[in-house]
Amino acid sequence: MYEDFYGFSERPFQLTPDPSFYFESVTHKKALSYLGYGLNQGEGFIVITGEVGAGKSTLVGHLRNRLDWNSVTVGEVVTSALGSDEMIGMAAHSFGLEVDAGDKAGALSAIELFLQDEARAGRKVLLIIDEAQNLTVGALEELRMLSNFHLGAKPLLQMLLLGQPEFRQLLSEWDQLEQLRQRVIASHHLEAMQPNEIEPYVMHRLEHVGYKLCPGFEGDVWSLIHRESRGIPRLVNRIMSRVLMKGAMEEREIIGEDLVRAVIDEMNGRAVETAPAAPVKKHAPQPLPVTPPVEEPVASEPADEAALLDAQIEAIEKAFAQRDKAISSLRKEMANLAQSASSEPSGDVEERLAAIEMRLEEQERSLRHVLTMMIDYFESSATRNAA
Repeated sequence: MYEDFYGFSERPFQLTPDPSFYFESVTHKKALSYLGYGLNQGEGFIVITGEVGAGKSTLVGHLRNRLDWNSVTVGEVVTSALGSDEMIGMAAHSFGLEVDAGDKAGALSAIELFLQDEARAGRKVLLIIDEAQNLTVGALEELRMLSNFHLGAKPLLQMLLLGQPEFRQLLSEWDQLEQLRQRVIASHHLEAMQPNEIEPYVMHRLEHVGYKLCPGFEGDVWSLIHRESRGIPRLVNRIMSRVLMKGAMEEREIIGEDLVRAVIDEMNGRAVETAPAAPVKKHAPQPLPVTPPVEEPVASEPADEAALLDAQIEAIEKAFAQRDKAISSLRKEMANLAQSASSEPSGDVEERLAAIEMRLEEQERSLRHVLTMMIDYFESSATRNAA
C-alpha cells in the first residue's frame, strides 16, 4: 500500500471518522465554540448540521476526547428512522439501562432515576443523537419531553442533535416542532472548507502519520482537489487516497497536476489517454495482446449491487487470467532466448530483450489499470456505506 512506499505509520486519508485527525477549519472552529457555549449552559438542545462527509462525527469525537469524564456522562444514539416508543428505549440503552422494549413508562422512570443520581453525584448528562434527519416528528417530541426532567430548578439532561441539511430544514419549517425550536440554545451548520484550507488540511493529516516531505506537491494540485471535492473533507480524503496510491504505483516522489487530473478523470469514468507503444524492432517477435482494460463503472448505480459486484469480480478475474497467459508465454520466450544467446549475434539478442521488456511494461501498465479500477469501485462502495 502507499503508506509503505512513502513511509507513513498508517493511512492518513481513511474514510471512517477518526478524531485523532481532527482539523480545525474555520467552520469547525465555529462549531466547537457553539458546542462549548451550549455545554456550559447545561440545558436544552445543541444542533449541528452538515453535508455527508462534512466532519460532524469527527467533530463530536474530538469533543468527547476533551470532556472531563468525571463530570460529564455521555450517551449516544445513532438512529435509523426511530419512532417515539423506540426513541425512549434507545435513549435508556445508551446510558446502559436495562429496560423492556415495550415498557415505555418503565423506560422513562429508569431514565429519570438515572438522571437524578447523576445530578446528585455532580455530573452533567449529555445525550448525542446522530443522523437526526431520520427521526420522526414523534421521536423528536419524545426527546423534548426528556428535556423536561429537572431536579428542583436544575435541568437534568442536555442533548446534541447531529444531522444532514434536511434536518435543519425540518426543524425550521415544521409547526409541530415549535416547542423544540424554542429550546435550541446553539446551532451551527458545517460549511465546506475554503480553497486555501485544502493544503493545510492535507498536510495536517500527513504530518500525523510521519510525513517527511515525500511526496512533494507542485503546480495547481490544491485548487484541482478543492474543485473536485467541493471542500468536503471525506471527498478530499477519497481523492488524496487515490492520488497517493497512483503515486506509489508509479514510484513518484513529486505529485503534480498531471497525476491529480488523471486520478480525477478515472474517478469520474473518463478515459485517460496513454502514450502509444514504441514500435517493435525489426527482428523482434510480434507482441502478445495486451490485457484488455476493465470496463469503467457507469455513473448511475444498478439496482442490484450484488450483480454489479459479481460482474466487476468476473472482469477482474478474466483480466488476470489473460495476463498470466501472457507472462507464461514471455517466460518461455526468455528461456528460448537464453538457449540461443551463445549462437546469435549480440545485437539481435539485445533487440529481442528490448522488445520483451517493452511488452512486460505494457502488461504492468494494464495490471495497474485493473488495480486502479478495482480500488475505485470498492472505495466508492465504502463511501456510500459510510455515508
